[in-house]
Amino acid sequence: MTSTHIIAGVDEVGRGALFGPVVAAAVVIPAGAIASLTSAGVTDSKKLTASKRQQLAVHIRQLTDCGVGLVSAYDIDRINILQASLLAMHRSVAQLSVPPDKCLVDGNQQIPNLPMAQETVIKGDQSVLAIAAASIIAKVWRDDLITRLDRRYPGYDLASNKGYGSAKHRAGIAKLGTCRQHRKSFKSCQ
Repeated sequence: MTSTHIIAGVDEVGRGALFGPVVAAAVVIPAGAIASLTSAGVTDSKKLTASKRQQLAVHIRQLTDCGVGLVSAYDIDRINILQASLLAMHRSVAQLSVPPDKCLVDGNQQIPNLPMAQETVIKGDQSVLAIAAASIIAKVWRDDLITRLDRRYPGYDLASNKGYGSAKHRAGIAKLGTCRQHRKSFKSCQ
């Protein structure tokens, strides 16, 4: 492997949500930024507080090449959540400023039609810095979007549940029905 070999970490968030898009991020970390991001505490986004994720997302964006891709609730219903997640990942890689030589993909599913080498890494967000960084970028991006959408679609408690099936969200669906951002193919939305 040469020093110019570009490796991207890729992860997605929002697969289990009832509302909003699935969002993926791809992150390429330059060698000179690894120590800084490690010492700042970059790890699996699920292990961090919301404020720490926000802080780290700014730091990651300053030091890396990031791409974000998403697939809408409408398209999730049309192609299914697994295919939508993989498509969001593909789109995130396409948003990088320089195409990577290889992608390390969180999970056990390869991204279809990706024009470069890839390797799946189960629990990669816990073991690969670039995947952990991608998990943070995707989570912060999606959470910010859902918080903004809460103002447009009140009654579902989206700002606190981020589109996942909390009791208040399900109560909102029972009272108000679903809106166009809900994943109508998901059993909890029917």
